[in-house]
Amino acid sequence: MSVNGIAEVDITTNSFLGAGALVALVVVLLLVFVLRTRVGRFTRLGRTVVVLVLSVLVLLGTGAGVNAHFDYFRTLGDVMGLPPSDEVELAALLARTERPAQGVVTTTVLPGRTSGFTGRPATIYVPPAWFARPRPELPVVVLLHGTPGTPQDWLDGGQAAATADAYAAAHGGLAPILVMPDINGDIDADSECVDGPAGKVETYLTVDVPAFVEQVFHTAAPGRAWAVAGLSEGGSCSMMLALRHPELFGTFGDYAGLAGPRAGDTNGDTASAVAQLFGGSQQAFAAHEPSSLLAARRFPELGGWFEVGDADTEPYAATQQLVPEARRAGIATCEVVVPGGGHTFDVFSRAFSDSLPWIAGRIGAGPPVTGCPPVS
Repeated sequence: MSVNGIAEVDITTNSFLGAGALVALVVVLLLVFVLRTRVGRFTRLGRTVVVLVLSVLVLLGTGAGVNAHFDYFRTLGDVMGLPPSDEVELAALLARTERPAQGVVTTTVLPGRTSGFTGRPATIYVPPAWFARPRPELPVVVLLHGTPGTPQDWLDGGQAAATADAYAAAHGGLAPILVMPDINGDIDADSECVDGPAGKVETYLTVDVPAFVEQVFHTAAPGRAWAVAGLSEGGSCSMMLALRHPELFGTFGDYAGLAGPRAGDTNGDTASAVAQLFGGSQQAFAAHEPSSLLAARRFPELGGWFEVGDADTEPYAATQQLVPEARRAGIATCEVVVPGGGHTFDVFSRAFSDSLPWIAGRIGAGPPVTGCPPVS
């Protein structure tokens, strides 16, 4: 099997996990046999070796179990940190002339020229239709990750490129450009996408990112042709950004987000969020709190997709609160509740797949979808 073939091996299936457990058992039995055969009995060194090997296998098994629950790493390539087989350098992408059968992924730094925010490299997906000449001005979906997290999460656990490829295959190569920027600056930071202690992230996402993407990829202008969607923290951010900047984003997707900006170490407490994110300003907090924004004005041109698992307690409660508020504010709203779904990439990846036809139809990357489409 080639390196690419090994990298594409699915590690979330029951057959892979079962095979892994069987191999672990065989390794232990062989180790015990070899040690007893060579020395006739277990020496202290032999017992130490067995314990160490068992410890490593237990850690690997625990990690595999946790990963299977959250459905984050899907393949061996994800675990090894290998880039997708279709990922290319930005310069090579821009110079490419032939139209590929599938979309292409690139990774590049999106400079924070106005915000001063230093984000980790962003991941960008362009569909086959983008390679036409003259270059089409395609719509854009900005996908925001959570915390802890990275932009790569949307390709790994989120399966965003695979979902977009499937959509493009059904629509003559047409799909939105997917832009996956960094929103935290570090693996465990939690900016909540505001201009706060982590940096001017809201300015970065609403000024720097659109300017770079539109200039380099010759996309449609921000507005009705742009959407923003995200998982967990990114879901909360997406709704907040669309409500505060409807001139930039005509559609949002909130996948298991909370009811508003809540930094990770505030434990969902509003007073702590006000203090840590907004320097104690209740006014600044209210200006970023979706419920306050929805009560203050109507958004008849905006569309929002909410998807959450009913076993994901806080995000589910947030969705139950925000959906009726959004509808009262005139937002075209779709809601999907996944039975038994938790705060996992199984739900996040499904949410993007469920919502993509509806989002693409709204932003002009496919046929318009009337109402909320049925999902399985």
